[in-house]
Amino acid sequence: MNKNAEIIAVGSELLLGQICNTNAQFLSKELAQLGINVYFHTVVGDNADRLKHAIEIAKKRSNLIIFTGGLGPTKDDLTKETIASILGKKLVMDEEALFSIKEYFQKTKRVMTENNKKQALVLEGSHVLPNDYGMAPGMVVEEAGYTYMLLPGPPKELQPMFLSYGKLSLASKVDVSEHIISRVLRFFGIGESQLETEIESLIDSQTNPTIAPLAGDHEVTLRITAKHQSIDKANELLNNTEKDILSIVGEFHYGYNDDTIFSVLFQKLKQLNVSISSAESLTGGMFGEEITQFSGASSIFDGAVVCYTNEVKEKVLGVSSNVLSEYGAVSEQCASSLANGIKSLMNTDIGISFTGVAGPSDLEGKPVGTVFIGMSLPDGKTIVKQLNIPGTREGIRIRTVKYGCFYLLKELMHRNA
Repeated sequence: MNKNAEIIAVGSELLLGQICNTNAQFLSKELAQLGINVYFHTVVGDNADRLKHAIEIAKKRSNLIIFTGGLGPTKDDLTKETIASILGKKLVMDEEALFSIKEYFQKTKRVMTENNKKQALVLEGSHVLPNDYGMAPGMVVEEAGYTYMLLPGPPKELQPMFLSYGKLSLASKVDVSEHIISRVLRFFGIGESQLETEIESLIDSQTNPTIAPLAGDHEVTLRITAKHQSIDKANELLNNTEKDILSIVGEFHYGYNDDTIFSVLFQKLKQLNVSISSAESLTGGMFGEEITQFSGASSIFDGAVVCYTNEVKEKVLGVSSNVLSEYGAVSEQCASSLANGIKSLMNTDIGISFTGVAGPSDLEGKPVGTVFIGMSLPDGKTIVKQLNIPGTREGIRIRTVKYGCFYLLKELMHRNA
């Protein structure tokens, strides 16, 4: 099989922006591992004529066409009916799928309506892909030099189906002469334009691996991609390029692939077996919310105090009235006192604090975006970082929390080196 693929997502909800097309992202990553190039993503609504037109275009540039969605029981689920019409094939009942659907309704004690049988229809002569987490099976059919793969729309059904059955089916049809492996490097505290400028010489001379800067969610990533017949050699190429990149901008690097600044900090705290608590003024509990999303957070996170008012800062966390009157709540002195106060109150190894001006108006004579982050560390040292963060109120708040995680992570890595 020529290794050119196109993914066609079927569903008007995608065009309306009601859901994101995460299936295409997942499939592209998996196909790359098979050495299959994905050159096009197409999204089409629940309309047979438009789907036929999309297929006609896809056949001119790809010979592996993967469809996601449109396999359900309702009238607007028309993927397999449309493909059957194009290929001149019948839809036949897959008895194993029908049995599985009936069994599902019996187990859940729900009434099975007649239209649910539609989900068990498959293209005549196709290789059926079982659905272990839903009702509609997938299928693979080959016709006139083209391979068509049909997968359900819900990611919780599509992903395990592809990994368990679809990927194996494709692997048997392709001769993998070249592996495509990607690695994402994650950076914080540096803008996309600055990062690109710093490594401009590497980008200009790239051939294999390639380097692609990406920005989003107040962070920057670099995706490096290598191609080679040997997986080990491809990884070696990635390692060498990563080493070159980090020799220039390594101070801003914090993780890889699906890491977040929060997950990396969480793992570092667990690794060092140190506890933390937070005193949060402008962030309103965001730090605590992010850290407690991970299973086992109670082993390192003891709690937080949301201290919006000066009264709470003073009476609960022990910030001196002199500090508040002389320097204000938005100050290095207050951030330091908050970090020490929460550490003492919660009896944790680390106390972190966030105070500042998120807007929309100035506060205490300080402009919007003025932020102080305090860190009371295990060795008794207290560090305060001052920032001036532009943006919306929400953007300032979340970037403040991320900066706190980044600065603390760097302190922990430096002290553990």
